[in-house]
Amino acid sequence: MDRQYPTRPFVGVGAVVWRGDQVLLVQRGKPPRQGEWGLPGGAQHVGETVADAARREVMEETGIEIKVTGLLDIVDVIDRDEDGRVRYHFTLIDVNAEAVSNGEARPGDDASAVMWADPIALNDLELWAETARMIALGAERRRERS
Repeated sequence: MDRQYPTRPFVGVGAVVWRGDQVLLVQRGKPPRQGEWGLPGGAQHVGETVADAARREVMEETGIEIKVTGLLDIVDVIDRDEDGRVRYHFTLIDVNAEAVSNGEARPGDDASAVMWADPIALNDLELWAETARMIALGAERRRERS
């Protein structure tokens, strides 16, 4: 099924990935939000758990192996065109995760660039409000676990 003008929502999984005090970001290589910085993630496959989807997507987009540590939140993304028709509809399930591999992140699959960022310096990137909210929520959950 085409992702533009779908007949049903697509389930996507995103991951707030931590390595020390830094968070992993990808620059989107495809629409929607092409060129913007955000969380690694993508469509969940049939027969795949949310955690498995997060691990696969992060590996495909960045080459980083992760351990999922918990659910953060669910975000509905419904984008309408000028006629009010639904152009995109994604249900995003975001998880918190820790990097397991120490290798360098590299862009792959749907990412045009990747970086480890200090969450305090994220204002310079003009992130989507939901991305910033997930990172803040992920940081709060990490503090609670410590």
